[in-house]
Amino acid sequence: MRNTRDQAPATSTGTNAAVEPRAADHDLPTVSPLPLMQLSIGFWSFKALATAHELDLFARLADTDGHTIDELAELLGVAQRPVELLVTACASIGLLERRDGRYVNSALADEFLVPGKAFDFGGWVQMLDRRLYPAWGRLTEAVRTNRPTSWNPDEQEHLFVGEDPQLLAVFWEAMHSLSTFTARELGAHVDLSASTALLDIGGGSGAYDIELCRRFPNLRATVFDLPPVCEIASTKLVAAGYEDRIAVTPGDFLADPELPAGHDVVLLSMIMHDWTPQQDLAILRKCFAALPSGGRIVISELLVNDEKTGPPAAALMSLNMLVETVGRNYTAAEYEQWLHTTGFVDVHTVSFDAPGANGAVLAHKP
Repeated sequence: MRNTRDQAPATSTGTNAAVEPRAADHDLPTVSPLPLMQLSIGFWSFKALATAHELDLFARLADTDGHTIDELAELLGVAQRPVELLVTACASIGLLERRDGRYVNSALADEFLVPGKAFDFGGWVQMLDRRLYPAWGRLTEAVRTNRPTSWNPDEQEHLFVGEDPQLLAVFWEAMHSLSTFTARELGAHVDLSASTALLDIGGGSGAYDIELCRRFPNLRATVFDLPPVCEIASTKLVAAGYEDRIAVTPGDFLADPELPAGHDVVLLSMIMHDWTPQQDLAILRKCFAALPSGGRIVISELLVNDEKTGPPAAALMSLNMLVETVGRNYTAAEYEQWLHTTGFVDVHTVSFDAPGANGAVLAHKP
Protein backbone atom coordinates (compact mmCIF):
# COMPACT_ATOMS: atom_id res chain seq x y z
CA MET A 1 0.00 0.00 0.00
CA ARG A 2 1.32 3.45 -0.92
CA ASN A 3 2.17 5.73 1.97
CA THR A 4 -0.13 8.71 1.58
CA ARG A 5 2.13 10.80 3.82
CA ASP A 6 4.69 10.82 1.00
CA GLN A 7 2.17 11.85 -1.60
CA ALA A 8 2.27 15.61 -2.35
CA PRO A 9 -0.79 17.44 -3.61
CA ALA A 10 -1.34 17.03 -7.33
CA THR A 11 -1.31 20.78 -7.89
CA SER A 12 2.33 21.02 -6.87
CA THR A 13 3.91 17.74 -7.98
CA GLY A 14 2.48 17.14 -11.37
CA THR A 15 4.98 17.79 -14.14
CA ASN A 16 2.46 19.91 -16.03
CA ALA A 17 1.14 21.80 -13.01
CA ALA A 18 1.91 25.53 -12.72
CA VAL A 19 3.12 27.02 -9.44
CA GLU A 20 0.92 29.93 -8.47
CA PRO A 21 2.96 32.95 -7.30
CA ARG A 22 2.29 34.23 -3.83
CA ALA A 23 0.32 37.47 -3.71
CA ALA A 24 3.19 39.22 -1.92
CA ASP A 25 5.60 38.31 -4.74
CA HIS A 26 3.13 39.22 -7.44
CA ASP A 27 2.30 42.62 -5.95
CA LEU A 28 5.81 43.66 -4.86
CA PRO A 29 6.46 47.22 -6.18
CA THR A 30 9.50 47.94 -8.30
CA VAL A 31 10.39 51.07 -6.32
CA SER A 32 11.54 51.37 -2.72
CA PRO A 33 9.85 53.52 -0.03
CA LEU A 34 13.32 54.58 1.18
CA PRO A 35 13.13 58.05 -0.49
CA LEU A 36 9.80 58.65 1.23
CA MET A 37 11.32 57.63 4.54
CA GLN A 38 14.14 60.11 4.02
CA LEU A 39 11.69 62.86 3.08
CA SER A 40 9.34 62.21 5.97
CA ILE A 41 12.03 62.36 8.67
CA GLY A 42 13.83 65.38 7.27
CA PHE A 43 12.61 67.55 10.13
CA TRP A 44 14.40 65.30 12.64
CA SER A 45 17.78 66.56 11.43
CA PHE A 46 16.69 70.18 11.49
CA LYS A 47 15.28 70.00 15.01
CA ALA A 48 18.46 68.30 16.23
CA LEU A 49 20.44 71.22 14.78
CA ALA A 50 18.04 73.84 16.13
CA THR A 51 17.93 72.33 19.63
CA ALA A 52 21.71 72.00 19.82
CA HIS A 53 22.04 75.64 18.78
CA GLU A 54 19.41 76.80 21.28
CA LEU A 55 21.18 74.95 24.08
CA ASP A 56 24.50 76.60 23.09
CA LEU A 57 26.08 73.20 22.47
CA PHE A 58 28.37 74.47 19.71
CA ALA A 59 29.39 77.48 21.79
CA ARG A 60 30.26 75.19 24.72
CA LEU A 61 32.49 73.08 22.50
CA ALA A 62 34.25 75.99 20.78
CA ASP A 63 37.95 76.47 21.58
CA THR A 64 38.10 73.32 23.70
CA ASP A 65 39.54 69.83 23.40
CA GLY A 66 35.98 68.54 23.54
CA HIS A 67 33.78 67.19 26.31
CA THR A 68 32.42 63.83 27.36
CA ILE A 69 28.70 63.22 27.53
CA ASP A 70 28.75 63.55 31.32
CA GLU A 71 30.64 66.84 31.12
CA LEU A 72 28.21 68.19 28.54
CA ALA A 73 25.25 67.17 30.68
CA GLU A 74 26.67 69.21 33.55
CA LEU A 75 27.55 72.19 31.32
CA LEU A 76 24.11 72.26 29.67
CA GLY A 77 22.23 71.56 32.89
CA VAL A 78 20.28 68.60 31.51
CA ALA A 79 20.22 64.86 32.13
CA GLN A 80 22.80 62.49 30.68
CA ARG A 81 20.35 60.49 28.54
CA PRO A 82 19.04 63.35 26.34
CA VAL A 83 22.57 64.74 25.94
CA GLU A 84 23.79 61.36 24.71
CA LEU A 85 20.94 61.13 22.21
CA LEU A 86 21.40 64.71 21.01
CA VAL A 87 25.15 64.58 20.49
CA THR A 88 24.88 61.19 18.78
CA ALA A 89 22.33 62.66 16.38
CA CYS A 90 24.46 65.76 15.76
CA ALA A 91 27.51 63.62 15.08
CA SER A 92 25.53 61.50 12.62
CA ILE A 93 24.65 64.55 10.50
CA GLY A 94 28.14 66.03 10.45
CA LEU A 95 27.86 68.68 13.16
CA LEU A 96 30.03 66.98 15.80
CA GLU A 97 32.95 64.56 15.81
CA ARG A 98 34.03 62.09 18.51
CA ARG A 99 37.71 61.94 19.42
CA ASP A 100 39.03 59.77 22.22
CA GLY A 101 35.62 59.62 23.85
CA ARG A 102 35.11 63.39 23.70
CA TYR A 103 32.84 65.34 21.36
CA VAL A 104 34.13 68.32 19.40
CA ASN A 105 32.62 70.64 16.82
CA SER A 106 33.04 69.57 13.22
CA ALA A 107 34.73 72.06 10.89
CA LEU A 108 31.27 73.01 9.58
CA ALA A 109 29.85 73.72 13.02
CA ASP A 110 33.00 75.49 14.20
CA GLU A 111 32.91 77.89 11.23
CA PHE A 112 29.19 78.63 11.03
CA LEU A 113 27.47 77.73 14.32
CA VAL A 114 29.66 79.36 16.97
CA PRO A 115 28.17 82.71 18.05
CA GLY A 116 30.33 85.73 17.36
CA LYS A 117 32.25 84.27 14.44
CA ALA A 118 32.39 86.26 11.20
CA PHE A 119 30.03 83.98 9.30
CA ASP A 120 27.77 82.87 12.14
CA PHE A 121 24.84 81.02 10.54
CA GLY A 122 23.03 80.60 13.83
CA GLY A 123 20.61 83.45 13.20
CA TRP A 124 19.30 81.61 10.16
CA VAL A 125 18.75 78.47 12.23
CA GLN A 126 17.04 80.47 14.97
CA MET A 127 14.80 82.27 12.50
CA LEU A 128 13.73 79.01 10.87
CA ASP A 129 13.04 77.41 14.23
CA ARG A 130 11.15 80.30 15.81
CA ARG A 131 9.31 81.63 12.79
CA LEU A 132 9.12 79.23 9.88
CA TYR A 133 8.93 75.85 11.61
CA PRO A 134 5.59 76.74 13.27
CA ALA A 135 4.37 78.35 10.04
CA TRP A 136 5.18 75.25 7.99
CA GLY A 137 3.23 73.23 10.56
CA ARG A 138 0.20 75.10 9.17
CA LEU A 139 1.12 74.57 5.51
CA THR A 140 -2.16 72.82 4.71
CA GLU A 141 -3.99 75.87 6.05
CA ALA A 142 -1.87 78.13 3.85
CA VAL A 143 -2.65 76.00 0.79
CA ARG A 144 -6.37 76.04 1.52
CA THR A 145 -6.60 79.76 2.30
CA ASN A 146 -3.83 81.20 0.08
CA ARG A 147 -2.71 83.28 3.07
CA PRO A 148 0.58 83.47 4.99
CA THR A 149 0.74 81.61 8.29
CA SER A 150 3.86 83.24 9.78
CA TRP A 151 2.03 86.56 10.26
CA ASN A 152 -1.55 87.81 10.18
CA PRO A 153 -2.50 89.67 6.96
CA ASP A 154 -5.52 91.11 8.79
CA GLU A 155 -3.22 92.95 11.20
CA GLN A 156 -0.13 93.74 9.08
CA GLU A 157 0.26 95.32 5.66
CA HIS A 158 3.08 92.94 4.87
CA LEU A 159 5.74 90.80 6.52
CA PHE A 160 8.14 93.64 7.36
CA VAL A 161 5.60 96.08 8.85
CA GLY A 162 4.51 95.74 12.46
CA GLU A 163 6.63 92.63 13.08
CA ASP A 164 8.40 91.97 16.37
CA PRO A 165 11.64 94.06 16.16
CA GLN A 166 13.65 91.33 17.91
CA LEU A 167 12.46 88.69 15.46
CA LEU A 168 13.21 90.96 12.51
CA ALA A 169 16.70 91.57 13.91
CA VAL A 170 17.17 87.80 14.02
CA PHE A 171 15.91 87.59 10.43
CA TRP A 172 18.40 90.14 9.12
CA GLU A 173 21.24 88.64 11.12
CA ALA A 174 20.35 85.30 9.58
CA MET A 175 20.33 86.77 6.09
CA HIS A 176 23.78 88.36 6.50
CA SER A 177 25.74 85.10 6.38
CA LEU A 178 23.51 83.71 3.62
CA SER A 179 23.87 86.89 1.58
CA THR A 180 27.64 87.13 2.03
CA PHE A 181 28.34 83.83 0.30
CA THR A 182 25.69 84.44 -2.35
CA ALA A 183 27.17 87.87 -3.12
CA ARG A 184 30.59 86.34 -3.66
CA GLU A 185 29.20 84.01 -6.33
CA LEU A 186 27.22 86.83 -7.92
CA GLY A 187 30.36 88.96 -8.16
CA ALA A 188 32.25 86.07 -9.72
CA HIS A 189 29.64 85.69 -12.49
CA VAL A 190 28.44 89.26 -13.07
CA ASP A 191 31.14 91.77 -14.00
CA LEU A 192 30.52 95.14 -12.35
CA SER A 193 33.98 96.54 -13.00
CA ALA A 194 32.55 99.17 -15.37
CA SER A 195 29.92 100.30 -12.83
CA THR A 196 30.55 103.07 -10.33
CA ALA A 197 27.43 103.40 -8.17
CA LEU A 198 25.16 100.53 -7.11
CA LEU A 199 21.71 100.94 -5.56
CA ASP A 200 20.88 97.87 -3.47
CA ILE A 201 17.09 97.87 -3.19
CA GLY A 202 15.97 96.14 -0.01
CA GLY A 203 19.65 95.73 0.76
CA GLY A 204 19.15 94.46 4.29
CA SER A 205 22.35 94.21 6.31
CA GLY A 206 24.54 95.39 3.40
CA ALA A 207 26.23 92.02 2.91
CA TYR A 208 25.93 92.22 -0.88
CA ASP A 209 27.37 95.71 -0.97
CA ILE A 210 30.32 94.79 1.22
CA GLU A 211 31.24 91.81 -0.91
CA LEU A 212 30.70 93.54 -4.26
CA CYS A 213 32.67 96.63 -3.21
CA ARG A 214 35.44 94.36 -1.96
CA ARG A 215 35.59 92.66 -5.36
CA PHE A 216 35.23 95.80 -7.51
CA PRO A 217 37.45 98.62 -6.16
CA ASN A 218 35.82 101.35 -8.27
CA LEU A 219 32.32 100.56 -7.02
CA ARG A 220 30.41 102.55 -4.43
CA ALA A 221 27.01 101.47 -3.13
CA THR A 222 23.86 102.55 -1.34
CA VAL A 223 21.74 100.32 0.87
CA PHE A 224 18.08 101.32 0.47
CA ASP A 225 15.76 99.74 3.02
CA LEU A 226 13.34 100.40 5.88
CA PRO A 227 14.71 102.57 8.73
CA PRO A 228 15.12 99.78 11.31
CA VAL A 229 16.97 97.67 8.75
CA CYS A 230 19.24 100.58 7.87
CA GLU A 231 20.34 100.72 11.50
CA ILE A 232 21.47 97.09 11.24
CA ALA A 233 23.23 97.81 7.94
CA SER A 234 25.10 100.77 9.43
CA THR A 235 26.48 98.57 12.19
CA LYS A 236 27.60 95.91 9.71
CA LEU A 237 29.25 98.46 7.42
CA VAL A 238 31.25 99.98 10.25
CA ALA A 239 32.34 96.53 11.43
CA ALA A 240 33.50 95.68 7.91
CA GLY A 241 35.22 99.05 7.45
CA TYR A 242 33.13 100.05 4.43
CA GLU A 243 31.12 102.94 5.87
CA ASP A 244 33.01 105.37 3.61
CA ARG A 245 32.14 103.54 0.37
CA ILE A 246 28.65 102.33 1.19
CA ALA A 247 25.89 104.77 2.10
CA VAL A 248 22.64 103.94 3.89
CA THR A 249 19.39 105.54 2.75
CA PRO A 250 16.11 104.79 4.56
CA GLY A 251 13.02 104.31 2.44
CA ASP A 252 10.28 101.97 1.27
CA PHE A 253 10.63 100.66 -2.27
CA LEU A 254 6.93 99.73 -2.33
CA ALA A 255 5.44 102.91 -0.91
CA ASP A 256 7.89 105.57 -2.09
CA PRO A 257 7.00 107.01 -5.51
CA GLU A 258 10.65 107.15 -6.60
CA LEU A 259 13.92 105.40 -5.87
CA PRO A 260 17.16 107.28 -5.09
CA ALA A 261 18.82 108.54 -8.27
CA GLY A 262 22.51 108.82 -9.14
CA HIS A 263 23.30 105.12 -9.62
CA ASP A 264 24.31 103.28 -12.80
CA VAL A 265 23.37 99.79 -11.60
CA VAL A 266 20.40 98.61 -9.55
CA LEU A 267 20.48 95.35 -7.59
CA LEU A 268 17.41 93.37 -6.56
CA SER A 269 18.72 90.38 -4.66
CA MET A 270 16.37 87.91 -3.00
CA ILE A 271 13.69 90.61 -3.08
CA MET A 272 11.31 89.89 -5.94
CA HIS A 273 10.09 86.52 -4.64
CA ASP A 274 8.36 88.30 -1.72
CA TRP A 275 5.84 90.11 -3.91
CA THR A 276 3.10 89.58 -6.46
CA PRO A 277 3.77 89.96 -10.20
CA GLN A 278 1.92 93.29 -10.15
CA GLN A 279 4.07 94.59 -7.29
CA ASP A 280 7.23 93.35 -9.00
CA LEU A 281 6.31 95.16 -12.21
CA ALA A 282 5.79 98.34 -10.20
CA ILE A 283 9.24 97.90 -8.62
CA LEU A 284 10.83 97.39 -12.05
CA ARG A 285 9.18 100.56 -13.39
CA LYS A 286 10.70 102.54 -10.51
CA CYS A 287 14.09 100.97 -11.25
CA PHE A 288 13.81 101.93 -14.91
CA ALA A 289 12.95 105.51 -14.00
CA ALA A 290 15.83 105.80 -11.51
CA LEU A 291 18.51 104.56 -13.91
CA PRO A 292 20.28 106.69 -16.52
CA SER A 293 20.50 105.60 -20.14
CA GLY A 294 22.85 102.62 -20.27
CA GLY A 295 22.22 101.79 -16.63
CA ARG A 296 22.02 98.13 -15.66
CA ILE A 297 19.65 96.07 -13.54
CA VAL A 298 20.60 92.82 -11.79
CA ILE A 299 17.93 90.48 -10.37
CA SER A 300 19.54 87.72 -8.29
CA GLU A 301 17.22 84.93 -7.18
CA LEU A 302 16.63 81.23 -6.71
CA LEU A 303 15.04 80.76 -10.12
CA VAL A 304 12.44 78.07 -10.73
CA ASN A 305 13.03 76.36 -14.06
CA ASP A 306 10.75 77.24 -16.96
CA GLU A 307 9.08 73.80 -16.80
CA LYS A 308 8.23 74.45 -13.12
CA THR A 309 9.59 71.08 -11.98
CA GLY A 310 12.47 72.33 -9.84
CA PRO A 311 15.20 72.70 -8.86
CA PRO A 312 14.34 71.68 -5.28
CA ALA A 313 15.95 74.68 -3.55
CA ALA A 314 13.99 77.15 -5.68
CA ALA A 315 10.76 75.17 -5.71
CA LEU A 316 10.74 74.66 -1.94
CA MET A 317 11.69 78.29 -1.32
CA SER A 318 8.74 79.18 -3.52
CA LEU A 319 6.47 77.04 -1.35
CA ASN A 320 7.97 78.81 1.66
CA MET A 321 6.65 82.05 0.19
CA LEU A 322 3.15 80.66 0.67
CA VAL A 323 3.56 80.72 4.45
CA GLU A 324 5.68 83.89 4.49
CA THR A 325 4.63 86.33 1.76
CA VAL A 326 2.25 87.05 -1.10
CA GLY A 327 4.85 86.08 -3.70
CA ARG A 328 6.64 83.04 -5.06
CA ASN A 329 9.91 82.17 -6.74
CA TYR A 330 9.61 83.06 -10.41
CA THR A 331 11.24 81.69 -13.54
CA ALA A 332 13.91 83.42 -15.61
CA ALA A 333 11.39 83.63 -18.46
CA GLU A 334 8.94 85.52 -16.25
CA TYR A 335 11.59 88.03 -15.19
CA GLU A 336 12.72 88.44 -18.80
CA GLN A 337 9.15 89.16 -19.90
CA TRP A 338 8.66 91.75 -17.13
CA LEU A 339 11.94 93.47 -17.97
CA HIS A 340 11.00 93.71 -21.66
CA THR A 341 7.55 95.02 -20.67
CA THR A 342 9.19 97.68 -18.47
CA GLY A 343 11.45 98.87 -21.31
CA PHE A 344 14.76 97.16 -20.55
CA VAL A 345 16.81 95.63 -23.37
CA ASP A 346 19.57 93.03 -23.78
CA VAL A 347 17.83 90.82 -21.25
CA HIS A 348 19.68 87.61 -20.41
CA THR A 349 20.29 85.18 -17.56
CA VAL A 350 23.50 83.84 -16.03
CA SER A 351 23.52 80.75 -13.81
CA PHE A 352 25.59 79.95 -10.74
CA ASP A 353 25.32 78.00 -7.52
CA ALA A 354 25.06 79.82 -4.19
CA PRO A 355 23.13 79.47 -0.90
CA GLY A 356 20.60 82.21 -1.70
CA ALA A 357 20.48 82.25 -5.51
CA ASN A 358 21.12 80.08 -8.53
CA GLY A 359 21.25 82.81 -11.14
CA ALA A 360 20.82 86.43 -12.09
CA VAL A 361 18.69 88.07 -14.77
CA LEU A 362 20.46 91.06 -16.32
CA ALA A 363 19.36 93.91 -18.56
CA HIS A 364 20.09 97.56 -19.24
CA LYS A 365 18.15 100.71 -19.98
CA PRO A 366 18.47 101.92 -23.59
